[in-house]
Amino acid sequence: MLRARPVHFTSRADQWERLLTDLGLVKSVDGTEWREFDAGAGRLALHLAAAGSAEDGTTAFGVEVGDLAEFARRTNQAGAETGNAPAELIRADHGDSCRITGEDGFTFLADKAARGVPAANTAPGAGSADADPALAVVEVWFTEDAAAAADTLRSIGARFRPVPDDDETADFTAKNGGVLMVRPGSGPARAGLGFEYGGDLDALRGRLTAAGHDVTLVEEAFGRSLHVPSPDADGVAAHHPALWIASARGPA
Repeated sequence: MLRARPVHFTSRADQWERLLTDLGLVKSVDGTEWREFDAGAGRLALHLAAAGSAEDGTTAFGVEVGDLAEFARRTNQAGAETGNAPAELIRADHGDSCRITGEDGFTFLADKAARGVPAANTAPGAGSADADPALAVVEVWFTEDAAAAADTLRSIGARFRPVPDDDETADFTAKNGGVLMVRPGSGPARAGLGFEYGGDLDALRGRLTAAGHDVTLVEEAFGRSLHVPSPDADGVAAHHPALWIASARGPA
C-alpha cells in the first residue's frame, strides 16, 4: 500500500484544525502533540512545534506503507534500474521507519500505516467515510532536479498521472490515497502542502467563506484554485504562503 501523509509542524494546531475541518477533513487521531486528519484521499498529520522555532510552519513530505521491509526491498529493486537504492530501514524517534533519499539530497520517511482512533465506518486503506470524498491531500517536492525526483517517486510505487504541463513537472497518485507532485524549485529541495478538489469548487468556496475564512478564487492556465491564508501566517503572510486547493486534474 502507499498513502500520502505529509506532516505539518505548527504552533497553531487549533487554528489548523478548524481550517482542515471546514475543508472537509475528519480528525482520526487526537493527541497533545500529534493529530491526524483524513481526507477523501490521503491523510495529513499536524505536529505541535514551538512558536517561532525553525520547524514552525514547515511541512515534511511523507507517506504511509504496509510492510516496511517489503516496501524498502521493492523500492530499491525499482531504483536499481536507474542505478539507485534510495530506501533505508531506520529507527526514527517515533519508531521503525524507512528513509527515502533522492538524488538531490531530499529525504522523507515512509512509516507503517497505523491509526490511533479510527472511525467505525472507515474502510482499511481508505480515507474516512465521513470526510469530503472530493478532497485529496497533495504534497509537493520542490527540487532543482525534477526528473530524478520523479524517478524516485516511481520507485516507491507512486502512479504517474499525465497532465498538460511542461516537462519540469510530474504528478503522481498513491494507491491508497493522495497526490504526490514534483515541481521545479531553486535552492535546497523542500516540501510543500496543498489540496485538490474533485467537486464543485464554487460550492467549496461558499462553504469556507460561510465558515469565516478569507477565500480567493484564482484562475490559472490549467485550472482554477482557491487560496486561503495559512493559519501559520498570523500577520506575517509573506513568510507563510496561502494554502491552495486546486481543481482536481484526475483521480487522487
